[in-house]
Amino acid sequence: MKKAKRTNYRKRLDLLKSGLPRLVVRKTDSAVIAHIVEFNQAGDKTIAMSRGTDLKKFGWTFSGKNSSAAYLVGYLLGKRANVKEAILDKGNRTLKQNSFIYYVMKGLNDFGVDVHSDDIKIDEKRLYGEHISSYYADRKGNQFSLVGEKIKNIREDFNKTLENIKNGK
Repeated sequence: MKKAKRTNYRKRLDLLKSGLPRLVVRKTDSAVIAHIVEFNQAGDKTIAMSRGTDLKKFGWTFSGKNSSAAYLVGYLLGKRANVKEAILDKGNRTLKQNSFIYYVMKGLNDFGVDVHSDDIKIDEKRLYGEHISSYYADRKGNQFSLVGEKIKNIREDFNKTLENIKNGK
């Protein structure tokens, strides 16, 4: 089923039996997208959605699909969703170490939504973009010089964006 990209209806039924809204996270070429979805007989209903491109409204100047953006997407989703708890619907994905899904879950959890997972594994250095900064620190030349200077401020940009989300700016 996984190779054929078909729905595993046994797993889906288990999620639906919980009666909880589902956290659905996907990644596109340009952004991380997260939804809170409820089951409805007529079809699933999206309660709230947040995407990496929404972060620009809050001052985020970096990519909408990195680990930092994934955390902010989760936090913004928590603010928009007005739910107390949700359960992860990972679809056919296998969760790996430092998966962007963990960062979305952590942001949602930090907002105050219980995501029913004890194993949210994130790396603080990745959260603040230090892995990106260290990559560009060693690079020289025109191609990297502008990005290298901008990336030094990713932690400040992250904190400013998070504050703007909290304050609704």
